[in-house]
Amino acid sequence: MDARKKNFSVLMLPWLAHGHISPYLELSKKLASRNVRIYFCSTPVNLNSIKLSPKHSNSIQLVELRLPSSFPDLPPHYHTTNGLPPHLMTTLKHAFDMAASAFSNLLQNLKPDLVIYDFVQPWASAVASALNIPAVHFLVFSAVTTSFLVHFSRNHADCPFPFSSIFVHDYMKPKVTHLLESSSNGIQDKERYFQSFELSRNVILAKTFRELEGKYIDLLSVLVNKKIVPVGPIVADIIEDQEDDEMEIMKWLDKKERSSTVFVSFGSEYFLSKEEREETAHGLELSQVNFIWVLRFPNGEKMEVKEALPLGFLERTKERGKIIENWAPQAKILGHTSIGGFVSHCGWSSVIESMKLGVPIVATPMHLDQPLNARLVEDVGVGLEVIRRENGSIERDEFSRVIREVVVDKNGEKIRRKAREMSELMKKKGEEEIDEVVNELVQLSVKRE
Repeated sequence: MDARKKNFSVLMLPWLAHGHISPYLELSKKLASRNVRIYFCSTPVNLNSIKLSPKHSNSIQLVELRLPSSFPDLPPHYHTTNGLPPHLMTTLKHAFDMAASAFSNLLQNLKPDLVIYDFVQPWASAVASALNIPAVHFLVFSAVTTSFLVHFSRNHADCPFPFSSIFVHDYMKPKVTHLLESSSNGIQDKERYFQSFELSRNVILAKTFRELEGKYIDLLSVLVNKKIVPVGPIVADIIEDQEDDEMEIMKWLDKKERSSTVFVSFGSEYFLSKEEREETAHGLELSQVNFIWVLRFPNGEKMEVKEALPLGFLERTKERGKIIENWAPQAKILGHTSIGGFVSHCGWSSVIESMKLGVPIVATPMHLDQPLNARLVEDVGVGLEVIRRENGSIERDEFSRVIREVVVDKNGEKIRRKAREMSELMKKKGEEEIDEVVNELVQLSVKRE
């Protein structure tokens, strides 16, 4: 069904984290290209970081949702998880809950045909339903992670996961099984998670594609009793315009041989401990592979890079290594011909981006859903996971060994070939899933009438 026949409009409401805002924005762009009018709703501090191209500025409208001012320790610049002190996370979720009435006012004014919402705010579906507006949950985690968490939460802890090739190492189990245990405003994250599924109208959208996670998509559909509709491997387009610092990075990469360099990044919201920084540095040095490493520090803990790394590390690796502080153009770097591997925390967006660009993954998960994504990466053959010590810490020799196997050694050719094949598959698929997504959403709106 063609959305243009109805002047169809959708309001998007992601959780207040970059890892959620980004896929919601990319899905918005795909829907907008199918003549869907988009209202993209978030807090001002998050909207200020969004730059829409001219081709999207007419079809995507940024809509401010202001959180209540009754939380004195949560000023407007903390209405995002980016740079948020960890102890304020529960406060942010509480404040977001309290914005439900403001959200209702927005819906009454904008009158969208449908709402797409995230897992933290099942109240968004309830508010929309009260106004006779269908609401659909968009899942930005992998299907394997979601099906694992639903299976684990609804069964005894010792009940085996249906697909034995996916497991979590013992040292990572607490980081995964406790993923939904935190609570705010008297509501456990686990409750929010399941309510988001239950309140979704008939279908759940998922950031994945069947060739990658087909069996987990089917399992999840059974577990939550909803149709799971993949939206495909959506990632941000690479913008060719370059800032001066980006040009410097690209010029540095231009001097390196093809597929000779690893890109190292552990995500925008995880910060390495002193031991993790040191073991990572020593592992990179031992690997003898070129590297470009994005090094981040928590707000308020700024230190000199030289002080944060092992003594003499920068001098010893200056010919083959480059350190970038805080932020780097990840997609541009991964798309460069000199990149032969991605040392990644395995956030789902990073996994999809790496696959789309054909870059094999050195999986180094840290927390949240990342251990399960890392297992999937190895299971489908596009990377290897770095196995840690029993206490969960990175070990330099193992880290170095996996880097070399993925990027350099002959026995890693199968992984490199599989990464290239996955990239070709994703390119061939294009955006075929988006047409089905639009059809499903328009049908829900028709049923409403």
